[in-house]
Amino acid sequence: MSPEVDGSTRTGTVSRRALQVGGVLIAVAAAVVLVTGLASRRSQAADLRERADAQAVPTVSVIVPGQAAHSATAKLELPGRIEAYARAPIYARVSGYLKSWKTDIGAPVKAGQLLAEIETPDLDQQLLQAQAELASAKSNAALAASTSKRWQSLLASDSVSRQEAEEKAGDLANKQSLVHGLQANVDRYQALKRFTRIVAPFDGVVTARNTDVGALIGVGGTPGSELFVVSDTRKLRVYVSVPQSQVSAVRPGSKARLSVPEHPGRHYVATVQSLSQAISTGTGSMLVQLAVDNGAGELLPGGFANVSFELPRAAGVLSVPPSALMFDKAGLRVATVTPEGKVALKPVKVARDLGASIELASGLAEGDRVIESPPDGIAEGDPVRVAEAAPSTPNPAASGAAPAATKEASHGGKG
Repeated sequence: MSPEVDGSTRTGTVSRRALQVGGVLIAVAAAVVLVTGLASRRSQAADLRERADAQAVPTVSVIVPGQAAHSATAKLELPGRIEAYARAPIYARVSGYLKSWKTDIGAPVKAGQLLAEIETPDLDQQLLQAQAELASAKSNAALAASTSKRWQSLLASDSVSRQEAEEKAGDLANKQSLVHGLQANVDRYQALKRFTRIVAPFDGVVTARNTDVGALIGVGGTPGSELFVVSDTRKLRVYVSVPQSQVSAVRPGSKARLSVPEHPGRHYVATVQSLSQAISTGTGSMLVQLAVDNGAGELLPGGFANVSFELPRAAGVLSVPPSALMFDKAGLRVATVTPEGKVALKPVKVARDLGASIELASGLAEGDRVIESPPDGIAEGDPVRVAEAAPSTPNPAASGAAPAATKEASHGGKG
């Protein structure tokens, strides 16, 4: 074989080997890429599952039920209604037309001050007729009196019979009775005539005027037909419906703080005057009446007020915010977190509802970690994650309560 042929063969063999080596390297690289991709996808799937599992466990905020150790009293805030201490709707006692009115709404008046006058043409004629009938009856009675006297003198001389004399005396008595009846009728019309002057019954303020000059006036008595309303606003009554569970803590003479929307930041002292001593079947509460001084005229009758009572706290009673309570077919319960990070539902009984906090009679212990706002659908034994709380965060259910529980590093269920 010639050297040229031997060199060509050797070159072809080297080329085939290079191609084989290149193919193997490519196959190895492809295998490495494939394995790397599969491992990456598996890692991402595992991370995704971990994140999904983590999101499936709800995160909750917990609080420790407080005892308000630094305060011997609790506040009970309730809505109230302000009314005038004395309020007089003034109705017409006679029919006619309004001749004039003297005072408008908002005007202060004194007792006996003229508010309006009514023209009564019908009543005037009835009074004249009654007076005429009375005058006629008096004349007849006078004649009967002289006749009876004359017959009595004749009886003394036996000129007439006793029967006739007694008949004349009886006629006199009848005519005198008629005079008395007609006099009473005249007096009645004169009394009605005095009602043509509408006057204020006491010192106060005209809070309503429902008539005007020339208006036809009828004898009233139904709500809405009053001509004027006079209210004594120097002192006001405040009515509050106190829940039955708090009635025992409210006593006549106790104080309360009053606030109204039109004067933000201002407070007024009210005194409990009386209790209705009966529980309303519709509301389950008792009506309490308070009195508040209104010499400055800042409070308005008929308005809304927020009434705050200070009630003594019972020793050892725990309190939670209203958002912590759960009510379902199993009754009233609260959700707590166990050391293992599981939900434990505990039935509780409410002692007092103080508005911003609920005092519990039973069901919780001091060390329980209560979920502040249980998520919907939470059930016994569900795993939860406790949210990290800010340092020194107080229990909003009561003043001076222990801070909310924080997430601990130990126990995997605590986050």
